[in-house]
Amino acid sequence: MPTTRTLKVELGERSYPIVIGSGLLGGEFDLGEYLAGNDCLVVTNETVAPLYHAKLEANLPGRTIATINLPDGEAFKTLDTASSIVDALVTNRAGRDTTVIALGGGVVGDIAGFAAACYMRGVAFIQVPTTLLAQVDSSVGGKTGVNHPQGKNLIGAFYQPRIVLIDTATLGTLPDRELRAGLAEVIKHGAIADADFFSWLENHMTDLLARDPEALAYAVQRSCEIKAEVVAEDERESGRRAILNFGHTFGHAIERCQGYGEWLHGEAVAAGMVMAAELSSIDTRDIDRLRQLVASAGLPTDPPQIGAAAMSEAMGMDKKVIGKQLRFVVLDRLGMAGVTSDYEPAVLERVLQAAG
Repeated sequence: MPTTRTLKVELGERSYPIVIGSGLLGGEFDLGEYLAGNDCLVVTNETVAPLYHAKLEANLPGRTIATINLPDGEAFKTLDTASSIVDALVTNRAGRDTTVIALGGGVVGDIAGFAAACYMRGVAFIQVPTTLLAQVDSSVGGKTGVNHPQGKNLIGAFYQPRIVLIDTATLGTLPDRELRAGLAEVIKHGAIADADFFSWLENHMTDLLARDPEALAYAVQRSCEIKAEVVAEDERESGRRAILNFGHTFGHAIERCQGYGEWLHGEAVAAGMVMAAELSSIDTRDIDRLRQLVASAGLPTDPPQIGAAAMSEAMGMDKKVIGKQLRFVVLDRLGMAGVTSDYEPAVLERVLQAAG
């Protein structure tokens, strides 16, 4: 059995483990105790299925397994795709004791979780993330959903999985661009909650890009620890959990304006974090450190030229808007963040001018 590290998301009766290790797929971890019954629907996509579906089956001995392969990409994170998962559940006559298992990246996990939350008002759900972004962020915390043409993740539900099973060996097949996109969320966790981790990233970015197993394992573990702690404190984002959206108000607007999938989520968040830092009342040296770390990960530090007016209009549908007032996650300093609507309009205008 591979060496594993188990964390726990403490949510009372909805608590669940995050199990992290290398080589867990292929039968080295029995998922049986986390299933609601004998039947499973594996939701994956056309890229991941050839790589890991057979291995996942070995983690489900003696179970009845149906599968749906989705098209790959953010452009397919839609109600129509979620409906196709519900159709697959109906076709397989799935009952309330069926478990939906998401095998893939953040798009697969978000859509599968949303379908699981909706079908028969909720069936069991398991996350098996195979991308860095999903392992360090989207698979943990129970946010599920799909995009709307007018905004990112506008349709969804909070729905916690029974377990998050993270096999870090899957990162070996991840394209370089996807690896870099995942590092944006890793950087985010250091920037908002752990200055020492941020410094560690500055010193180990070369190792992470080279896919050093120990460096990647630590980055995944520390990111999950930070997110699990924040989610346990504020499951439904009524308070502190909003800090996990650092860079996302700008980033989601970039994704919408560019067209979902043109910029990867992590790429948009990377540029969005730099923009959010520039909106923050922090030392310019800290802004420079963030910009340099983002650049060292091979990620964009500036938004695309989509126009300040288009960016501003897109941000109007951000989920943190209250009373039609934009609210941003800003840095108090590196390692500490908060949410505010008290910002200088002239500073925001200057930040948005970077988008042309």
